[in-house]
Amino acid sequence: MRNRSGFIVGIEVKASATVTTADFKGLHKLAAACKSRFSIGLVLYDHDKIIPFGDRLYAAPVSAIWH
Repeated sequence: MRNRSGFIVGIEVKASATVTTADFKGLHKLAAACKSRFSIGLVLYDHDKIIPFGDRLYAAPVSAIWH
């Protein structure tokens, strides 16, 4: 997704309650392609915790969409 300022937000959705670094492979590629325009990458998953996975990469609960 691109926000109004032109920055890119990457979002992936998993049905699982666990997340590993491998789940961020696509977001790493997106970040490399977008360079300075990449704002944040999120893997939405079936859990209740936000977990950092590196620079501007996070696993977040699917429910975060509604909060």
